[in-house]
Formats: sequence, structure tokens, C-alpha cells
Amino acid sequence: MKTEFKGNKSTLPAKPCVACGRPMSWRKAWAKNWAAVKYCSDKCRSTKKSGNA
Repeated sequence: MKTEFKGNKSTLPAKPCVACGRPMSWRKAWAKNWAAVKYCSDKCRSTKKSGNA
């Protein structure tokens, strides 16, 4: 997926973190697996609710 980024970050997709609910903005590092990204940080990933696993 090739996107033309013109410097306006408000046009980038965003979604909430499943652990803390904070909005996450799209990052180039997540381009290949944006649909699978669930957590905003390593801290949220490590403190995820164990009942969902």
C-alpha cells in the first residue's frame, strides 16, 4: 500500500489501544500489519488483560 504523506498528521488513520484506550496514530513501521496492531506501547502489551487470551 503506497500512500502519499504530505505532512498533515491529522489525515493519518488512528484507532484506540485495547489496553488503555488512548488513540494510536498510524506509523510507517506499522504499515505492513496495521490491522494487527492492538497496543500503543510495550507497557500496554505487558499489562494486557489475561482474560482475553
